[in-house]
Amino acid sequence: MSKKTKPIEIAKLFLKLGSIAFGGPAAHIAMMEDEVVKKRKWMTQEHFLDLVGATNLIPGPNSTEMTMHCGHERAGWKGLLVAGICFIFPAVVITSVLAYLYQEYGQLPKVEPFIYGIKPAVIAIILMAAFRLGKKAIKNTELAILGSATLAACVFGVNEIAALFGCGLLGLALYFIKKKSSNLNSFIPLLIFQATDPLKIGGLKIFLTFLKVGAILYGSGYVLFAFLDTELVANGWLTRQALIDAVAIGQITPGPVLSTATFIGWQMHGIWGAMAATIGIFLPSFLFVFILNPLIPKMRKSKIMRAFLDAVNVAAVALILTVCINMIKDTVTDWRTVLIAVVSLVVIFVFKKLNSAFIVLGGAVFGFLLSLM
Repeated sequence: MSKKTKPIEIAKLFLKLGSIAFGGPAAHIAMMEDEVVKKRKWMTQEHFLDLVGATNLIPGPNSTEMTMHCGHERAGWKGLLVAGICFIFPAVVITSVLAYLYQEYGQLPKVEPFIYGIKPAVIAIILMAAFRLGKKAIKNTELAILGSATLAACVFGVNEIAALFGCGLLGLALYFIKKKSSNLNSFIPLLIFQATDPLKIGGLKIFLTFLKVGAILYGSGYVLFAFLDTELVANGWLTRQALIDAVAIGQITPGPVLSTATFIGWQMHGIWGAMAATIGIFLPSFLFVFILNPLIPKMRKSKIMRAFLDAVNVAAVALILTVCINMIKDTVTDWRTVLIAVVSLVVIFVFKKLNSAFIVLGGAVFGFLLSLM
C-alpha cells in the first residue's frame, strides 16, 4: 500500500494508543491491529502478521516496536520515529509524575479499583485480535498443528522465545521435507551488546545499563525486572522495594511496561536519571526496527523465508493466546471480574466496529462501580 499518511496523523493515533493501551504487549498489539488494519486499512492483515512475527525475533518491547513498524510503513523513517516516540510519551510523562510523587511522599496513588476492571476487559480485546490474526495465519493443516503445539508448549512452561524459534525452524523443516531437499539453511539473527561499566553511578552509567538491557531483552517485559534485580539491586544502586514498586507502576500506567525504566532512573538520579534510563531502554528498538523493516518484504518473497515467517506467524498468535490464558488465570478470580470479562467479550464480538478505547474505559468504570459493592 502507498505511504500517504502524514506524520501528524500517525502522531495522533499513537498518542491515543499510548494513553489508553493497558494490559501489556498482547493487548497493545490487539488495539493496533484494530486501528491500523481494520479501521484505517494502512496494511493487509497478512503484512501486519509478518511484522508481529518478525518483531518477536528481535530484542526489545514487542508492542513498541510494532508501533515503529506501523509508522515506517506509512511514512518511512520519520513515521518510525513519530510513532515510537508518541506511543512511549504518555507512559513516560505519567511515570515521571508518579516517580516524583513517590520520591516526595514514599507511596503510590490508589488506582487499584480502576485497574481491577481494565484487566479483564482487555482480555476480550486480545481474544478478538487473536481470532482475526489466527484466521489469516492458519493457512493449512500443518500450520494449525504447529500453532497448537506452540500454544501447548508455552502453556506448559517452555520459554516463549525458544517456542517461537522452534516453530519457525519446524516450518522450515516441513518446507524442505515437502521439497525433498537435504539442505537446511537457518536464519537466526542474534545481537548481543555489552557495555563497559563506568566507575560510579550517574547519568552515563544509568544510560549504558539500560541500553544494554534494551539491546538483549527478549520475551515478556517482566523479564526486565529480573535483569534489573541483577544489574541494580544486587549492586546496591536501587532498593528491592523500589523495584517492586516499579512493577506496580508498570501495572497502573498505559503504554509499554518498559517505561518503568523512567521511574527507576528517577529514583537513582532524579530527572536526568529518568531521561538517561528512558533513552537507553528504548534506543535499541528504534535501531532494530529501522534495520529490520525493509528486509521483511524481501523475506516474504523468498520461498524458504516465507515458510519460516508463516510458522513464526502462527507461533506469534499462539504466544498471544498464552498471554491471554495467563491473564485469565491471574485476573478472572471472582464473580465481578468474570462479569466484566464476559460483558466485554460480548460487546467486542457483537459491536465489531466499536473502538477498543471504549472497552478499556468501560472496563475501568465498571470495575470501579463493582468495587464499591
